Amino acid sequence: MTPTLVRQHLPHAGPTSRVDPCARARDWAEIQERMLVPLYEAVYERLEVGPSTCLLGLGCGSGLALLMAATRGATVTGVDACTPERLALARERLLPEAWGTRARTGARGVRLVDGPPEEAENADAPAYNLVTAFEPIGCMAGDSEGLGELLQAATPLAARGTPVVLVGWGPPERCATSSVLRVATKLADPLRSTGSWRPARRDDLEEVAQRAGLRPDGSGRVACPFGYADMDNAVRGLLSTGLFDAAAAATDQAQVDKELTEALHAHQRHDGTVWMPNVFRYLIARTT
Repeated sequence: MTPTLVRQHLPHAGPTSRVDPCARARDWAEIQERMLVPLYEAVYERLEVGPSTCLLGLGCGSGLALLMAATRGATVTGVDACTPERLALARERLLPEAWGTRARTGARGVRLVDGPPEEAENADAPAYNLVTAFEPIGCMAGDSEGLGELLQAATPLAARGTPVVLVGWGPPERCATSSVLRVATKLADPLRSTGSWRPARRDDLEEVAQRAGLRPDGSGRVACPFGYADMDNAVRGLLSTGLFDAAAAATDQAQVDKELTEALHAHQRHDGTVWMPNVFRYLIARTT
């Protein structure tokens, strides 16, 4: 979509597949992550992200959303304890001085934390006035529980009334990728209650916000089509989301690759590109 465009990024429940995590992270950063750019832009525009923004990004992954906020002048802190390979790519993007190159983000301040949200506290800086969790939930069993834990740890670092942005997949009938993601459920171990795909529910985001003690204050939907240059690009991008890991562990990676490719053929155009319209939903909730 992760992915994350998808996995985007938060821990995915269930087993992990036997893949090169560095190559997987690179596929996410180079192929899949950009699918959510329309969502990031819509949220930042609505919340007027700019120089006065002090943003905490939960499950920041390889940092594209942070980079976009930084170019608007925001001070950004990214937290990710689950995907160190993605966080390493975020450092390349957002902390280029560590790699001997000149900074190009225009950010006044960037911090990346390889740990829980509590480690993002900075006694010498103002409280965060925006918290984002751009990793979409609502398509994998157990994903909302992981997000709820992150929010409970992060919201004490934010000022009262701070907007907290949660993201989820839209209705399956509005997301062409849903038919492809069903491969994950078909191949995953049916005895496991977590780690496999499930249809998004209407109130997924509101339920998470309620459990975290947040007050809903508006929502929106954004079209985020998944477009790929060719079939190989599509397979690599979708695998990078982690949504097929349980299926690969229950069967094998070759079987997952085969059935994923077959499912994608319905979305392949005459020129070889792969195109799947999708809608993602975001909820703005506020700390109390």
